[in-house]
Amino acid sequence: MSPSIVLLLIVALAVLAFQIGKARAIAVVGGHREVRNLHSLPGHYGLLTAMWCAIPALAVFVAWVAFQDNVLTRLVTAQLAEGQQPIPAAQMSLMLNDLRNVVAGSLPASSVTEPVRLAAAEFVRLKRIAGFSLAGVALGVGILALLWVRARIRPDLRARNEYERLVEWALFACSAVAVLTTVGIVLSIVFEAGRFFSIVPFTEFFFGTNWSPQMAIRADQVGSSGAFGAVPLFVGTLLISMVAMVVAVPLGLFSAIYLAEYAAPKVRRVVKPLLEVLAGVPTVVYGFFAVTTVGPMLRTLGESLGLSVAGESALAAGLVMGIMIIPFVSSLADDMITAVPQSLRDGAYALGATRSETIRQVVLRAALPGIVGGILLAVSRAIGETMIVVMAAGLAANMTFNPLEAVTTVTVQIVTLLVGDQEFDSPKTLAAFALGLMLFLVTLLLNVIALYVVRKYREQYE
Repeated sequence: MSPSIVLLLIVALAVLAFQIGKARAIAVVGGHREVRNLHSLPGHYGLLTAMWCAIPALAVFVAWVAFQDNVLTRLVTAQLAEGQQPIPAAQMSLMLNDLRNVVAGSLPASSVTEPVRLAAAEFVRLKRIAGFSLAGVALGVGILALLWVRARIRPDLRARNEYERLVEWALFACSAVAVLTTVGIVLSIVFEAGRFFSIVPFTEFFFGTNWSPQMAIRADQVGSSGAFGAVPLFVGTLLISMVAMVVAVPLGLFSAIYLAEYAAPKVRRVVKPLLEVLAGVPTVVYGFFAVTTVGPMLRTLGESLGLSVAGESALAAGLVMGIMIIPFVSSLADDMITAVPQSLRDGAYALGATRSETIRQVVLRAALPGIVGGILLAVSRAIGETMIVVMAAGLAANMTFNPLEAVTTVTVQIVTLLVGDQEFDSPKTLAAFALGLMLFLVTLLLNVIALYVVRKYREQYE
């Protein structure tokens, strides 16, 4: 039985529990005419019963699904090693990989060895048994909880209060999951980055100008120990982000001013959604646009002007990235401009200011904190972009400030380092976590600054 079917059964049981709890509450007071003797509405008793039925069953479901594959893999691994010589770890890893592929259907059973084929059949059998066991345990726990709550239902039971308390705890659990997930992500990055810095010195990473993380096979090869100077990556990230912001900030800000102050309501209703459609276009589409249109156009234009423009350049990536983040700047700026009280505009008009003077001297100054916050958020979005840079700027870690040359960024190198088979005891792989930690700290700092600017100055105009 698949987990999705078990989940549907739990939902159906919760719906049944609601009806049972509601009917029980009506029955304990002698019918519908006496429901006024209940502390809470009958629906609250039903909701309380449904929640007490669903929560334990869902807890069992989540825990079972989280650990089921690991337990089954251990059982099958023990079967593979039974009656044989000790299997090396590398060979066991390959056998388990073949087993998973056979179970998933991506590898025919005839292409693997007999032990792996038998182990795959055993895995499927155990997984089928585990599915029925999950259904029995989860539904059994839910039914026991249902019967327990049903026995507690009486006229003076504060069902509404208990139900709201359960909802509060459920919301707290959801918030805790989000917070703990964030903490787990940060700790995993920090731990792996710490391993990297135990091998590579801080000074080489932050001040080195040569990035060549590929580890040589022979000791006599050039760069056999790798070179992890990340300055070219930081320069490339900064260069592309600057080009993107040069495009996005003026276009986004001027678009927001036009839509908020000059455009007729009919024009605004049409243009604003069309502008925000840019935010929904997949980044890979922007990458295709940069490769097939913007890059060749810049190269042709550069040749006509006598300039040497690389086929993959920071300028092409920055221009397309700037177009992509225009909605981030324009939407936030438009919201801030429209939030400026009309009384400030009327006061400026009363003093004889024109519309353009009112916008420059009053409206933009009043909305400036929000506009700055939106720009900083757009910068963090530009720094974290990957696909456009991969396709339009290349992978070369060049130490240059010339936007006509090929460069690479931090995010692109993270993707490059984590593609293919990984060895998490190698500086080459661990370097991705060090770069991820730097990217996380920079974007976090930008977001904190944006929130600080907005909160500090927003109250002056409310």
